[in-house]
Amino acid sequence: MKNSNRYCVDEPSQLLEYLFTILSERSRNSVKTLLARGQVSVDGQPETAFNYKLQKGQMVEVGHNRSFKKSTPLQGLKILHEDEDLIIIDKSSGLLSVATAKEKQSTAYRQLTDHVQNHNPKGRIFIVHRLDRETSGVMMFAKNEKIKHALQNNWKNIVRERTYMALVEGEVQTSEGTISSWLKESKSMKMHSSQKPNDGQYAVTHYKRIQWNSSFSLLEVQLETGRKNQIRVHMEDIGHPIAGDKKYGAAKKGIGRLGLHAKLLTFQHPSTKKLMRFKAETPEAFFKKSK
Repeated sequence: MKNSNRYCVDEPSQLLEYLFTILSERSRNSVKTLLARGQVSVDGQPETAFNYKLQKGQMVEVGHNRSFKKSTPLQGLKILHEDEDLIIIDKSSGLLSVATAKEKQSTAYRQLTDHVQNHNPKGRIFIVHRLDRETSGVMMFAKNEKIKHALQNNWKNIVRERTYMALVEGEVQTSEGTISSWLKESKSMKMHSSQKPNDGQYAVTHYKRIQWNSSFSLLEVQLETGRKNQIRVHMEDIGHPIAGDKKYGAAKKGIGRLGLHAKLLTFQHPSTKKLMRFKAETPEAFFKKSK
């Protein structure tokens, strides 16, 4: 017998009556026991009420050899898409992508691991790319090692577009531009930019000015390469550090967070080959500050 089975409800029914129908090979008492022990979930949430009213289209899952855990509401992130291979999220500013020495539980990685293990106790997720703690927006995780390696080994060809919105200090004079340099990390964990060829990893950032005033400018930024802190370093290079980014030169009062947001991610799905596009709306504070 399978560890669990999933069924799509085709017409309204009470949960226990529905279970009697789909599990007709079992005794009525054993079906009631499954329900009482929390071994039945509806749309991913465990349900024990015999008279729970099912609606057409809901998913009922029966874990024959395990009980379902009631999932904790996700905090600081929203799932934009999930399939067998990938999870795409909209991450809030302030939420760590992965654990650090000081913070191990309240991370996007930890929450999503709990999320997938609620359906499959052996389920795992894998880091594909990261966003800084104070950067918000679209982020992708793999759900198996095969997809993780496919993405990491062919990232430049699979990912077609990565667009960020950057609120920077000062009035950027040019309507668009490109910044290129070699980036390397110091012992203090800060990235440094160099114009000396091969003095680190080559990085290219393209930007377009969206709106501005004498104090702040809002830029749309396209990444040609994806180096650590790339946008933050390159904005400092041109004398317009990201708002709130004291690590890389910000001096003015900003918006209470880092002015950097991952707005758009477009990529070819590594399994289906379908072109996929996910967008996270830019925080309104970015527009208000640069009016």
